[in-house]
Amino acid sequence: MHEQRIAYWKAFPDGVKALQQLGHIVDNSGLEHSLLELVKMRSSQLNGCAYCLDMHSKDAMAAGETAQRLFALDAWRETTFFTPREQAALAWTEVITNIQQGHAPDAAFAQVKAQFNDDEIVRLTFAITQINSWNRISIAFRPAVGNYQPAKHG
Repeated sequence: MHEQRIAYWKAFPDGVKALQQLGHIVDNSGLEHSLLELVKMRSSQLNGCAYCLDMHSKDAMAAGETAQRLFALDAWRETTFFTPREQAALAWTEVITNIQQGHAPDAAFAQVKAQFNDDEIVRLTFAITQINSWNRISIAFRPAVGNYQPAKHG
C-alpha cells in the first residue's frame, strides 16, 4: 500500500476544476455513458491506476454495467460481450493510451471510423485523453484507494 504523496486538489484546485469540467463536457457529449465508463476502465487498466479502477468500476456498476463485462474487460477481444461499437472504442482507447506503441495505426482508425462519425471520434479521443490525464495524476500522487462512493442516481 502506498501513502498519498501530495493533496493535488489543494495544491492546484484550478487545474482539478479544469479537468473536471472537461470530464463533464465529455460525459455530456452525446456518447453513451456505458461506453464512456468502459473507456475509463480500459484506460485505467492499461495504466495500472488503482484509484481510477476503483472509482470507475463502482460508477459503471451503479449505472447498470454487469460484473461479467467488467471482469472480462481486460480480455474483451476474447469475448462476445461487447458490441462492435464498444469493440472499436476499446481498440481506439488502447492505441491512444499506448500511443508509444504505434502512434494510432490506420487499422485502429479504420475500425473506429466504421462505428463512429467524425465528431464522435473526436469526442471519444477527448474522453480517452481526459481519463489518461486523471490516471497519470492519481499514479503520481497516490490518493487513498477504496473509499470512493458513486453518486446516488434517482
